[in-house]
This record gives sequence, structure tokens and C-alpha cells, in this order.
Amino acid sequence: MNLDFQNGEIILIDKELNWTSFDVVSKLRNSIKKKLDLKKIKVGHAGTLDPLATGLLIICTGKMTKRIDEFSCLNKTYTGKITIGSTTPSYDLETKPNVYYPTDHINDELILNTAKKFTGKILQKPPIFSAVKKDGVRLYKLARRGVDVKVEKREITIHDFTITSINFPEIEFSVCCSKGTYIRSLVNDYGKELGSGAHLSELRRTSIGEYSVDKSYKLMSFIRKI
Repeated sequence: MNLDFQNGEIILIDKELNWTSFDVVSKLRNSIKKKLDLKKIKVGHAGTLDPLATGLLIICTGKMTKRIDEFSCLNKTYTGKITIGSTTPSYDLETKPNVYYPTDHINDELILNTAKKFTGKILQKPPIFSAVKKDGVRLYKLARRGVDVKVEKREITIHDFTITSINFPEIEFSVCCSKGTYIRSLVNDYGKELGSGAHLSELRRTSIGEYSVDKSYKLMSFIRKI
């Protein structure tokens, strides 16, 4: 593999479960420095993935880090699983289900028709367990301290929200959305619209703009090729 990391490269990484996006960047940066005997190298990612999500991270090095904002603004697609009937404080499985809801009224038709209500421009409130900043502090840090914070809604665009499989209480879905969309929040709002509750139980990012996870590397596999 003949790459010029200092002049700038775009690297597609398939992030694995339980890694943070920062973990991936840090591991890659340290590996490049060590293998090429560099004192420093710019490395950054274009769009955070939660630790419990897998899939595509666009990593930029060197001069290509100037394009990070450009990549971050691209539409993103995801697949995942929703569990109906309970919610968690983080809207996913970072925290345990703590509130349970009735589900007897929910049928396949309601599941499919409700998803259609979440396309187009919508207002969405980011999860309290997120990296969004409030007065310069990450929300998840405030949440872990038990601080009650008012989070403002933001406009996002859901280009497509499709239910692909129903195996109640789990349903599988695919989403194409704009920058700034929190799939966890989408799932939480979806559960409310069902007249019940829901949390995100699995998430995978499959593409960012024209860049596909199908053409990505597992992190350690890429490092071995440097």
C-alpha cells in the first residue's frame, strides 16, 4: 500500500462495536507515526459514530483534513434494529431500559404507516446522552452528573425511513438522512408516535454520500497494510 499520509489521504474504516470514533482516529494516528517514523500527522474523522454503532467512518489525514466539513455535510444511510415497548435514558443500549409501555395495540400496519410520518424536514431534539455542547460542555457529561438540561430542537431532513422487517418487538429499518440527524432520537420519537415507546438496539452506517462501507477496511486490517 503506497499512501502519502502527510500530503493527504481519505481512508474508509468499518468501525467495530464498542470503539469510539476518537479511539479509531487515535489508534490510526499513532500507528502511522510509529510505522513511518513521524513526529506528528494530522488525522480526523468526518462524522461521529456512537460506540454501540458500527459501520463507515471517513478518516482524513494531512491536507485532506481540510475537507472534513465537506464530508460531514453529506447525506448518510443507516440500517438498524428498534425494540418496541421500552425506552432507555440514552435512547439506545448504552443505558438499560427503565420505562415500559403497552404494545397490544401495535400491528404491522401501524408500524409501517407510522414510519411514513417521519420523512421530509422535521424538528428533532438531540439525546441528552450526546456530544452536542451546551454552554461549552458535552451533553453526555451533564447527563452523567444528573444535570437537568433543556435541549433545543433542530431541523433535520429524513429522505427515507423504511421498515424492512418486523419480528415484534424487534423491527429492522433503513434510513437516509441529513447531517445532524440522531437515529436514537428518531427511534425515540417513532416509539412515541406508535403510542408506546422504543429504543435503538442496533445501528450500522452503510454510506456517507458516495462513499460505501462495502469499500472500507477493518481498522487493524488497514494498519497491517501501512
